[in-house]
Amino acid sequence: MAIEGKEEQAREPRIRLGMVGGGAGAFIGAVHRMAARLDDQFDLVAGALSSTPEKAIASGRDLGLDPSRTYGSYKEMAIREARLKDGIEAVSIVTPNHVHYEAAKEFLKRGIHVICDKPLTSNLADAKKMKKAADESGALFILTHNYTGYPMVRQAREMVANGELGKIRVVQVEYPQDWLTEAVEQTGAKQAVWRTDPAQSGAGGSTGDIGTHAYNLAAFITGLTLESLAADLDSFVEGRRLDDNAHVMLRYEGGAKGMLWCSQVAPGHENGLKIRVYGTKGGIEWVQADPNYLWFTPFGEPKRLITRNGAGSGAAAGRVSRIPSGHPEGYLEAFATIYTEAARAINAVRQGVAVDKAVIYPTVDDGVKGVAFVEACVASSKKNGAWVKL
Repeated sequence: MAIEGKEEQAREPRIRLGMVGGGAGAFIGAVHRMAARLDDQFDLVAGALSSTPEKAIASGRDLGLDPSRTYGSYKEMAIREARLKDGIEAVSIVTPNHVHYEAAKEFLKRGIHVICDKPLTSNLADAKKMKKAADESGALFILTHNYTGYPMVRQAREMVANGELGKIRVVQVEYPQDWLTEAVEQTGAKQAVWRTDPAQSGAGGSTGDIGTHAYNLAAFITGLTLESLAADLDSFVEGRRLDDNAHVMLRYEGGAKGMLWCSQVAPGHENGLKIRVYGTKGGIEWVQADPNYLWFTPFGEPKRLITRNGAGSGAAAGRVSRIPSGHPEGYLEAFATIYTEAARAINAVRQGVAVDKAVIYPTVDDGVKGVAFVEACVASSKKNGAWVKL
């Protein structure tokens, strides 16, 4: 099944895209580039791909960028691209967390749309300043909580909104990994070094890196607003400066309760994102490792398996599905959905029309909430798990 509106969008020129970060050795930069190209909506034409000019130039050369549009700094890139007739229309920011605000600000104030990796920033003060900059810019701001792009996550959200689960009572979400079970940051491993460094990552370790994904997914599916939390954070690996495991109890507005577990020291788990939601009429369960399926159990009835684009799958899942049921779509396709939703919004701005209400992507507001979640977890844990309001 083609994405609804894709034929119309294909007649629009590709969106000229720049990238900050994502050079040699950066996992997430490559993922963003693949996601941006999957539905043929973007052309990467410029980049400030590394914190050092030499690495930036080498990375630009490897990606086939015009040397004149490979920059040694994001500020230089923002200034020059804003002046070019064919300058970038949007920029992907895929740096460590502490760079997000300063980099995004340079592009926002020049009216360039921003697609930013999560979490929004490394601290809540910068997150609030980012929101102010985005609101004042008028440019679009898209946060890549990519798990919201899965068709069956959209299906779950639609079912909750339609009242098929009744009033939500319980939310259980988890995201365990095992890649930091040992002190790999001490070996110089690039991805581990910055993620365990408070100066680059912020106050949260596992809470910021994957806990924000779990928190955002629960909010996206249920539509619930978190009121307060009680968190128990640990740094199990000796010498590690940020948490590598967290257990968090959640209280939502309206009375629903939840539990969130995120861990990067759980052997046997790779990227074990999973969510279960229970209401007065039934429950649902979705597992990222098997993302084309959603289990739905109406109370008192047998479990039902809903498949992507199969019987029982609704319009919300269908509009972001690319292929028939039985052919699996996965992580890269979900990531691409965020980019394609961004393209839909950017094309609407190009045409001077309102963005279709069906277009959904995480915003700067979702980003502020995510950073607030991390800081509340840290504050609660320091108070021996005391309840903290957001």
